[in-house]
Amino acid sequence: MDDRDLVKVVADVIGADRTADDCAVIPFGDEVLVLSTDMLHETTDFPVGMTDYERGWMAAAVTISDIASMGAAPVALVLAAGLDRPERLRGITTGADDCCTEYGCQLVGGDVDAHDECTLVSTGLGRVAAKHLVRRTGAVPGDVVGVVGACGCAQAGLDGFPDHWKALVMPRPRVREGQALGTAGATAMMDISDGLALSLHDLAAASGVGIEVLMKGVPLPAGVPEPAASQYALFGGGDFGLLFTCPPACWPAPGVDGVIIGRVVEGAGVLLDGKPLPARGYAHRWDGGDGYDDGNAVHSG
Repeated sequence: MDDRDLVKVVADVIGADRTADDCAVIPFGDEVLVLSTDMLHETTDFPVGMTDYERGWMAAAVTISDIASMGAAPVALVLAAGLDRPERLRGITTGADDCCTEYGCQLVGGDVDAHDECTLVSTGLGRVAAKHLVRRTGAVPGDVVGVVGACGCAQAGLDGFPDHWKALVMPRPRVREGQALGTAGATAMMDISDGLALSLHDLAAASGVGIEVLMKGVPLPAGVPEPAASQYALFGGGDFGLLFTCPPACWPAPGVDGVIIGRVVEGAGVLLDGKPLPARGYAHRWDGGDGYDDGNAVHSG
């Protein structure tokens, strides 16, 4: 059982529409408020060698990335810190505050408690004009499929490629690009936090469509040899780029440095170069621990 199985339990209680996206969606006049929360643990989310500053930055960044994936601007973030050592709080708070400032958001408070391991829970609020909100559910056959940001860089950093270490420990949310895509007419969007392959399956299922992708279009982590580069790009998590669909007439979108990797088609599932792409990626699991569901060990604590 993984976290996607448990989301289905929540959906049974509050409805699938409320669990379909990276953020909760709250109508607010002519605008929409989007709300997201994330929990990070020392043993499963923070690689050995990270500083407390980087832990705080990551905690803010993953939530801001969710907001960006809705085409929204981040407004405010609160951070709850469960601390094994109280002296860690200053570095964590400084990192989170600097990340918020970088992306036009404010760290406005939170909570502190004692905990057996460092555990950070970030909750963020964003806003977007209702007409520019982008959900996962709007892709239609004929749309092109694109990504913003190279795929697999964080996994490369975790596996010892030093040029990609910062991509792993200080992810950069695509806030400006998310808003630009929403304004340009993107039909569906999500961030790629759990890996490209799994994200493609999630988006296809949410929109009730099929997706066809060409490997030659997928942006690979620089300096990583094959076949590792392709494996990282398809199945590595932690990149926090954007996966989007839009009508061909809307691409290229002003201000967006992205690439088209495929198209939306009738049907279901995801094909890579004409063959079924496994729905593999990073998942929190209750049958052997967090990690990639192909069996690779990726515990980061």
